[in-house]
Amino acid sequence: MKKKSLIIGGVLSIIAGLVHIAIIFGGAQWYRFFGAGENMAAMAEAGSLMPAAITTGIAAILFIWGLYAFSGAGLIRRFPFMRICLTLISLIYLVRGLAFIPAYFIAPEQINSFAIWSSLICLGYGLFYAIGTKTVWRLI
Repeated sequence: MKKKSLIIGGVLSIIAGLVHIAIIFGGAQWYRFFGAGENMAAMAEAGSLMPAAITTGIAAILFIWGLYAFSGAGLIRRFPFMRICLTLISLIYLVRGLAFIPAYFIAPEQINSFAIWSSLICLGYGLFYAIGTKTVWRLI
């Protein structure tokens, strides 16, 4: 199936969006566990709506990216600007995935196991989107 990579990428983006929603309900400990930083966790503990608003925004973007992947795979109606959006989504995931490499040299104290794992996850997502986008390029 030619569209498999985009379908996998879309499912992964939807899962990531759902994880972000779960983090909101999980509270400060979940923000800490998932690497959002102590500032976000402290704001959540203090009852601030800012962490939930930011996390909801991230989840919404991830859901939209998942829908774009499904659209590119032909599972749902065609979305506008398919080529540019799927290309940008691929690039954002890939750049985020590779960002830990220069960060290691610039600020090695910021590199921890979460930074490495989350970067590898984003790199994987980006590869699924990039391969899938290349596969369906003529169709979108």
